[in-house]
Amino acid sequence: MLGPADVRELAAALGVRPTKQRGQNFVIDANTVRRIIRTAEVRPDDTVVEVGPGLGSLTLALLEAAEWVTAVEIDDVLAGALPTTVAARLPHRADHFALVHSDAMQVTELPGPPPSALVANLPYNVAVPVLLHMLATFPTIERTLVMVQAEVADRLAAPPGSKVYGVPSVKAAWYAEVKRAGSIGRNVFWPAPNVDSGLVSLVRRTEPVRTSATRRQVFAVVDAAFAQRRKTLRAALAGWAGSAAAAEAALVAAGVSPQARGESLTVEEFAAIAEHGPRG
Repeated sequence: MLGPADVRELAAALGVRPTKQRGQNFVIDANTVRRIIRTAEVRPDDTVVEVGPGLGSLTLALLEAAEWVTAVEIDDVLAGALPTTVAARLPHRADHFALVHSDAMQVTELPGPPPSALVANLPYNVAVPVLLHMLATFPTIERTLVMVQAEVADRLAAPPGSKVYGVPSVKAAWYAEVKRAGSIGRNVFWPAPNVDSGLVSLVRRTEPVRTSATRRQVFAVVDAAFAQRRKTLRAALAGWAGSAAAAEAALVAAGVSPQARGESLTVEEFAAIAEHGPRG
């Protein structure tokens, strides 16, 4: 485990200063790392993918708990240093670790066995797109636990009808059962962020959403519905359908009131609308 002194020492040796541009805040509290591993229910046979490992606080704990860990890191200095940190601190586990030096949004394949879990302290400025990309690209990921900004955690786990229910909520629900899994204080990070953090658990659906529409088609409806939140779906989906009348026809066919708003609909209802809309 890396304590506060270890983290600062490693950072100083590498000349690393966490950057806001990349949403970097390094975890310096070993108890928080243990809590993440416990909450994620990491198993000895798991292949875990971690995005944004930073200096390796969580990586080392994952390596002790799982069979295999692949870390995806965009930062040149951090990516160069992490294998050395792993070899120095967990030499007997170094051959169960792989590093992918890349932007997570560009990753389409990973070394080692297919990942069964995603556990990460996600860079806050790209948390939602990275999460959705990983779930879409690696269908073998069954369990996910991510630490994100508290506000983002609330959005991801929000149910229909909630004030913060929106695009991230619906798209996450397409893949998984989503719930808040705890709160994280600011003092466990270096530097301390000016926002609170939260843990989000996502367990992939055993049965996908039943629909003849593709994910792309369903997500197009979701994006259109929330682009103009205050409008009724008849008005908000007019551009998507080609006209307000066509939007109304699709809504009625799907069994959804044209006067409803996007924040009241489940992912299944969005899928039903997509089935009756334009193809392409």
